[in-house]
Amino acid sequence: MVLREVLDLFDLLDSPKACGKDVASLFSSLGMSKVEVETLTGDKGKTDVVRITVPGTHGKSEGGDAPTLGILGTLGGIGARPELLGMVSDGDGALVSLAAGLKLARMHRKGDICRGDVIVATHVCPNAPTAPHEPTPFMGSPVNIFDQVRAEVSDEMDAILSVDTTRGNRVINHKGFAISPTVKEGYILRTSDDLLRIMESVTGDLPVVFPITTQDITPYGNGVYHINSILQPSVIADCPVVGVAITARAAVAGCATGASDPTCLESVSRFCVEVAKAFAQGACRLYDPVEFGRMKELYGSMNHLRTKGRL
Repeated sequence: MVLREVLDLFDLLDSPKACGKDVASLFSSLGMSKVEVETLTGDKGKTDVVRITVPGTHGKSEGGDAPTLGILGTLGGIGARPELLGMVSDGDGALVSLAAGLKLARMHRKGDICRGDVIVATHVCPNAPTAPHEPTPFMGSPVNIFDQVRAEVSDEMDAILSVDTTRGNRVINHKGFAISPTVKEGYILRTSDDLLRIMESVTGDLPVVFPITTQDITPYGNGVYHINSILQPSVIADCPVVGVAITARAAVAGCATGASDPTCLESVSRFCVEVAKAFAQGACRLYDPVEFGRMKELYGSMNHLRTKGRL
């Protein structure tokens, strides 16, 4: 289980003084030697981007060739102070990614070490702005989202799980979590069978896949509707990206407080850990490279969808 890690991270992040340094200290205390904090400043404030590498036995950080999984917490902010007190719903993306990383770090310390590296990255901002959105308000970001995502994405990542609270909509209607089809280089590909299998094992229930549209994989700021920022890493990264959405049956605002459900957060954190273990062993594929190559051969590049278009 990953409940202890979820509770530890909630206690750390649910504070007006939460910062990247405190998160880094927690991971450093477990022997993680590659823990980085970068402070980004924008027109609406600042945030701390935190990157932690949990090394694998045959990972790139050790000179090996095992694949590297990135687990990104994608969000606007963990708090909306001084407007609202406490951790907001949107902050669960950061909490889950860090809880999964903390579990992997504690496993590493005990000797249960994945074959490949796992890079966990998110940002910590306890006083982010809010933003209007339908059907519920969003959390805004204190900095340009692409500065934030560029700081989180690494060229070392061979695949990315982008974890984002996705409760502010009327199209998922499921409490727990859901995954997206795989997105790579502007293509929306079939949903990974391996991820569906892992989801079934973790939840003991039927897997849930949420719908995405072409709009969702285009960059923010182009004037079209996005379900949220969950697939914005696919605009920057060339590797396959899958959204891992923390969901609810009813539409819940990203800036709502008191919305964090420890049972749901434990389940999705455990899913990320299980994907990391399987991916490092080569037992989990997010896409079929042969089929993807055939798609590009037939229909060409879709990278124009990763630009701002003809503005």
